[in-house]
Amino acid sequence: MTKDEAEPAIRHLCSLWADEKGIVLTNPGQPSFSEFLTWLYSKGYGHYLTFRSRTGPREDAERWFDQEFRQTWRN
Repeated sequence: MTKDEAEPAIRHLCSLWADEKGIVLTNPGQPSFSEFLTWLYSKGYGHYLTFRSRTGPREDAERWFDQEFRQTWRN
């Protein structure tokens, strides 16, 4: 898996997770990345975090998560 392959998958999984949890992507709330990460592994999607990255796959996924949920102000 490459980073370029993982990014759209993680972004899509953010919306699946949000639907499952009843979270609106445009809502200014603060969805939890750690809850998303737990869900990701429990659903068997952990392989999407097996790409090479300078900062690390988890950090990249968290950045994409924050962008999807409009939480980049936290960083």
